[in-house]
Amino acid sequence: MTAHSLQNTQVNQHIVKENVKRPDLQVIQDKIYSFLVESVQQCLPEDVLQEFKLLFLDCLDSPCSDSTPGIYEIFIDNEQDFHNTLKRCCYILVNNWESNRKYKYIQELVKLFADYKATRKQTTFTKIAIFQNWIENFIKSEDFKELKLFAYRNEDKSKRHWVHRYTSYLLAAQSVDQNNPKEQQEAARKASKQLKDKFKFELAMYIARSQSTASNKTRYKNPSVLGDDVLRLIKAIVVKKGVFSYENIANIFLKQTQNQTFKDFKDSLEKYLIFSVQQPTFVETLQQQVSEKLSAWKSEYDEIIISKDLLLRTCNRVIDCLTTENGREPSPLFILLLSQGHPLTLVIVLLKIILICKNSRSHLEARIANLIRYYDKYPEEECQWFINFIEIFNITLAIYAENVEYNLVKIEADQQTSEFQFNPDAYRVFSQLKLGQYSRVKSQYICLI
Repeated sequence: MTAHSLQNTQVNQHIVKENVKRPDLQVIQDKIYSFLVESVQQCLPEDVLQEFKLLFLDCLDSPCSDSTPGIYEIFIDNEQDFHNTLKRCCYILVNNWESNRKYKYIQELVKLFADYKATRKQTTFTKIAIFQNWIENFIKSEDFKELKLFAYRNEDKSKRHWVHRYTSYLLAAQSVDQNNPKEQQEAARKASKQLKDKFKFELAMYIARSQSTASNKTRYKNPSVLGDDVLRLIKAIVVKKGVFSYENIANIFLKQTQNQTFKDFKDSLEKYLIFSVQQPTFVETLQQQVSEKLSAWKSEYDEIIISKDLLLRTCNRVIDCLTTENGREPSPLFILLLSQGHPLTLVIVLLKIILICKNSRSHLEARIANLIRYYDKYPEEECQWFINFIEIFNITLAIYAENVEYNLVKIEADQQTSEFQFNPDAYRVFSQLKLGQYSRVKSQYICLI
């Protein structure tokens, strides 16, 4: 252990001693957080892990009496305060190591708890047993489950539960949850963005190489689970370009409704969402259900001119109707629309919402995370329909990302197809990927498939 680490250990001991004299929990918690921030910024990660282990775990394994050990003196009988403090301490380390790409130490942090659980020493002392149970309860909690997402997000997805393919959404939900400590929100935001960027890059490269004449050894792996059908899907999404692109329609809608009353805006929004949708059953269901949800909602604002705040709240409300209204289980409308067999159409409707209100995207991703958590308990083979929806959603958001542009180029004339029908086999896809976040690749055009 380094001299600086030894010095920190003395600080650690001083914190605990001071706690006995001044049991102001908030003050003491702040001292612990400051101590860890200083340690993680100045010490080697190995030493920081050792300090963390001494602070929370080692003091429980070699008790000489039934006295309250170390840091546990400040919590008395309040397990929730301990839980919250331990959680934030973990994320102080995670956030720093995430920023500095020291991912293996995040894994080592999680492993500390796994090792402790496996090697926990039985004790006859009542107080020590209580504090050991606190650690056990933390390991069993949803908070620890969320912490493990940071540790194992780069593992081979084929070896893990199907839910982990969509870790970026679970992390995005953590980043906007105001109940989480700020360090967790920041770490989750960065980790989610990295996973999204990685998927966008892999998808663009797969598209570029999938039908090239190059050797199969250089072929990029398909990041989705849709197989080569992903090519036809992308063409079906990208075909709406030009004057009637989803972006242009969204801009027109915003200009036409900027001076409308809230009541008129709700009516216009219903028409916007079903505009150009070609499945009559889907349109009828969507229009009826959304109208029921919106017509009487916030009626006290009906005569007020639409504002950015009302726009955001309304878009979030519609997102809830289309996904999950309580954050725990899918909404009836979500199940009904997908049961009609048009997952792409539902995804496009969700896309149209965030195109008129970019700030609703974080809310949408949090709701997608809620759905993923709900279906987490089902084996993959029992929820293929939901996985198919998530894959389409994932690809659609990647296509409409700010740093990727996809375009179709017609390569052959199709005399047998009318001008109103789209034949994906007659087109190839160009993907332009602006790779500022990838240090080894410059902004470029990816070759066509």
